[in-house]
Amino acid sequence: MSGLALTGLLLAAVTACSPLKLLNSLTPSSTFNKTSGIAYGSDPRQKLDVYTPKQGLKSAPVVVFFYGGSWNSGSRDDYSFVGEALASRGIVTVVADYRLYPQVRYPLFLEDGAQAVAWTHEHIHQFSGDPQRLYLMGHSSGAYNVAMLALDPDFLGAVGMTPHNLSGWIGLAGPYDFLPIVNPEVRPVFFYPDSPPDSQPINHVSRGAPPALLMASRDDDVVNPTRNTGGLARKLRLAGVPVQDLYFSHTSHATLVAAMSRPLRRLAPVLDEVAAFINATPVQ
Repeated sequence: MSGLALTGLLLAAVTACSPLKLLNSLTPSSTFNKTSGIAYGSDPRQKLDVYTPKQGLKSAPVVVFFYGGSWNSGSRDDYSFVGEALASRGIVTVVADYRLYPQVRYPLFLEDGAQAVAWTHEHIHQFSGDPQRLYLMGHSSGAYNVAMLALDPDFLGAVGMTPHNLSGWIGLAGPYDFLPIVNPEVRPVFFYPDSPPDSQPINHVSRGAPPALLMASRDDDVVNPTRNTGGLARKLRLAGVPVQDLYFSHTSHATLVAAMSRPLRRLAPVLDEVAAFINATPVQ
C-alpha cells in the first residue's frame, strides 16, 4: 500500500471515532521522556505533562501547548502525539490542562494558562529547557488562549511575567475575532449576549507583541480562516509585529493539529513550519 493510500485510510479512521486515541496509539515513545501530572495550581484540572527530548539536549527551546475543545472539553492525555512531535525536533514540550466551562467562564481559563506558563518559566530548566526560548502554541480554542496570553499583558502580568518573556507564539485554526458568538456551546462561556469586546485577541494587538506563526485550513468550516487568521495577521503587520500566516488545502479544522502526528504528516507541513519558526527566532 502506498503512503498516500495509508494516509487516506488513517484520515478516514481519525474522522470516525476516538480520533485522538487512535493517533496516540500510533505514536512512538522512543523520542521523549515524559513527566506526568505536575500540579501548577490547587485545582485538579491545573496539571501539566512535560515531554523532554531523549537526545539529552541542554537549553532546548520550550513550547507550552494548549488544546482546543470550545472551552468545555479536552484533556492533556489526548495530545501525546503533539508532545512526541515537538520532542522529536528537540523541543521541550509542556501540555497543560485548564479549567473548563461550566466550572469556569472567561477569563478564568486564561488565568490558568498564565499560571501554567509561569510554572514553565520558573521550572523548565529542570527538564533541560531554556526559559529564555519560551513559546506558546495552541489549536482552536487553545490558539485563542495563547493569543490572549501573548497579546493582552494583564494575564501574564498577574503572574509576574510579560509577553516580552515569550520568544513567540503559534496559533492553529484559532478564533481571534468571533463576536457576535454563533456557536451555542461557546455562548455561555463568554456571557452571550453581553460578551465583552476585551475578550477578543484582535482588540489587543500592539507594537512590540511577540512574533507569531498563524496556520489555518482553507476550508475550515468551524473557524473562518479569512476573518480570524487572516484578519489577525493583517492587524499584526500593521502594528509592525513579525507574523507569518499559512493556509493549507488538505486539512480541516480538526486535522490541522492532527497533521503533527506521524501517521498524518503528509497532510500538511505543520510540524516543519513550527520547527522552522522556532529555530529562526533569535534567542532573547
